[in-house]
Amino acid sequence: MRTFIGRSRLWRQRGHLCIACFLFGAVLLITGCSTETTPSKPTASGLKPINQAELQSLVDTTIKEFHIPGAVVLLRTPQGDFTAASGTTQLNTTNPPRANTHFRIASNTKTMTAAVIMLLAQHGKLELEDPVSKYVPGVPNGDTITIAQLLEMRSGLYNYTNDPMISEIIDTNPAKVWTPAELLAIAFAHPTNFPPGKEYEYNNTNYLLLGLVAEKADGKPLAQVMHDRLFRPLKLRETELPASTVSIIPEPYSHGYLSRVGDAVLRRRLVGEPPYSPKVQAAARAGTLLPKDYTGVNHSFAQAAGGVISTADDLATWTKALVAGRVLNPAYQRRWLDSGKPEDPSKPEGQKYGYGIAQLSWGPNTIYFHGGETPGYNSKISYDPANDMTLIVWTNLPVSLGDQQQTANTLWVRVLDHIYKVSPLETSP
Repeated sequence: MRTFIGRSRLWRQRGHLCIACFLFGAVLLITGCSTETTPSKPTASGLKPINQAELQSLVDTTIKEFHIPGAVVLLRTPQGDFTAASGTTQLNTTNPPRANTHFRIASNTKTMTAAVIMLLAQHGKLELEDPVSKYVPGVPNGDTITIAQLLEMRSGLYNYTNDPMISEIIDTNPAKVWTPAELLAIAFAHPTNFPPGKEYEYNNTNYLLLGLVAEKADGKPLAQVMHDRLFRPLKLRETELPASTVSIIPEPYSHGYLSRVGDAVLRRRLVGEPPYSPKVQAAARAGTLLPKDYTGVNHSFAQAAGGVISTADDLATWTKALVAGRVLNPAYQRRWLDSGKPEDPSKPEGQKYGYGIAQLSWGPNTIYFHGGETPGYNSKISYDPANDMTLIVWTNLPVSLGDQQQTANTLWVRVLDHIYKVSPLETSP
């Protein structure tokens, strides 16, 4: 078996393209805060000795190779905490990114939306087997699509960010404020892709709907639900889901860039057509093709699927808390950990996706993670409970034009390869 489902899935996961991926006293609100549910710890660490200088060199080399303006790697292990930041938060300035720099976390938001749904189920405000039609009217197959199937990406609904209209409007009218009704209308204008539960397909429509379900069940806007149930209890003071009319990012923040070729750059990233020409790729590798600044794009198109802003520091706290059992009580934590199903049924030992979280195993190691990509930013959040390893990676250029690789994803894999005794890039028995 090739671990990590092979290099092609590592470098560019199916369906995880820019917006299409993005788009993963208050203690009483999080039952079981003092309980941690983790697998048994191995007798020996699966990690190599970590060297700060070598980690920094890896990040420096990677951003130069892919012409990334700036990147941050935050690594927390029993050996200590390591931060390797490189580059700048704004082109033509010397402003290095840091662990407290704000950026758009894109689809890592899904880990938070899923956690809110699980907490509402834990407190009896909804059931995971409820049909989505109980909370949101007008959904195709809404009487047979369950909340659990939305969480698992198995609804069969059309992914609204696959419609070229989204990328065209973002590129021509980046300040547009989108409503959930507008986004759902785009999704529901297309036929469904398969019967509910039949297949796995990464899909932002699922999580847009889950945000509306949470608001209906808790009687509050999603931003308030997340703040009350997640951000405040865990002291995530630099994390927020901004109002739909707000396009600014709190200071200090990183600008976000996307390599541009005419006005079709978002369409190329979102729907994959057409591929960049060899001439364009050569210009990107030579550093003569400058990226466009997408920092000011209004992210109301992302909402529960990818709208949160945070920092590497806060995301490290969040990811460990979620996986280690500080968000859900033991019973619901077990349901959450066990929710992963193979994305590809023909590869039962391959990558799994569950309730807003992905899972990989290679050799003796298992890691829970999510990724996010949106115009201007690419990021990965991850935690390995057996080795108590937290790894957060973000970049302010989501895809390298020359090689068309997801930049944070590539950097994340390189760091894993660098720190683990058994490399995730090698073939395991």
